[in-house]
Amino acid sequence: MTTSAPATAAPFYTPPLLHPVHRFGTRTIDFSRQVALMAIINRTPDSFYDAGATFALDAAVAASLAAVDDGADWLDIGGVPFAPGPALSAGEEADRVVPVVAAVAAASDVIISVDTFLPEVAARSIAAGATVINDTTGLSNPELASVVAESGAHLVITHSLASPRTAYPHPHYKDVVAEVAAFLARKVELAMSLGVPAEKIMVDPGHDLNKNTLHTLEITRRFNEIAALGFPTLAAVSNKDFIGETLDQAKGERLEGSLAAAVVCILGGARILRMHNVAAAKSAINMTEAVLGWRAPAYLKHNMGDVNYPAPSTSSASW
Repeated sequence: MTTSAPATAAPFYTPPLLHPVHRFGTRTIDFSRQVALMAIINRTPDSFYDAGATFALDAAVAASLAAVDDGADWLDIGGVPFAPGPALSAGEEADRVVPVVAAVAAASDVIISVDTFLPEVAARSIAAGATVINDTTGLSNPELASVVAESGAHLVITHSLASPRTAYPHPHYKDVVAEVAAFLARKVELAMSLGVPAEKIMVDPGHDLNKNTLHTLEITRRFNEIAALGFPTLAAVSNKDFIGETLDQAKGERLEGSLAAAVVCILGGARILRMHNVAAAKSAINMTEAVLGWRAPAYLKHNMGDVNYPAPSTSSASW
């Protein structure tokens, strides 16, 4: 029996990563052979999925550490929803996220990102222990990139078209995947011109962000075209409306659809998954990594000895 890991099977897309190895504080992720699991912690009273369940500081910290225990490599902490709504000042947003970052950084070496588009919030979060800024507005404020560059943190650049916290009705694209890829390429160039090194940049096509369900299904199906940009690519598919509309399911019923979409994205080159249901997502990632030849099974017993395992049943049931 060979002990070396097989090469990735031909039908699965292997993105041409410019810098596969990223170092986040004490943690290192090799995106050529690993998918990072990003758990979602929303310190908001009106979050998309949990409707404020982790708005209280102690609840947010407890949920963060529970996610680490369930296998999260990464925590994404947010203080303002993406959805349209009233603006929150930088001071108010920082007061929500910074205490969570500080508490988690003191208790764990997990990767911590903060979901913000405000430079002041980014600076305070990085000072508290965050090593990544996750900007879901696609550098709507370029000063954010300058803050990240000066700090040495990493940056996730996400495709979206609306101004922050504003509606974007009836989005239209001639070719959604090509346009998203071109947008991200432009924003990467902007970030690099402002001092963010290529080895600290990640991209996200923004499932559902200013896109309808057909757009998002197209991005999921052609995820390889986004990953082909050469930067570790994030798929934020968890419990989103494209899953609900595709399967006619409410938010609490979308786990299986979320996992299916996540695995499709991995096979298309995604290397970071942003997920709510951490334990289930971790199992899906580990299984996919094993199929790809990147992870050994936890143990081997089945058909490995002189007697088949498990032993045949002595009952009269037929199989």
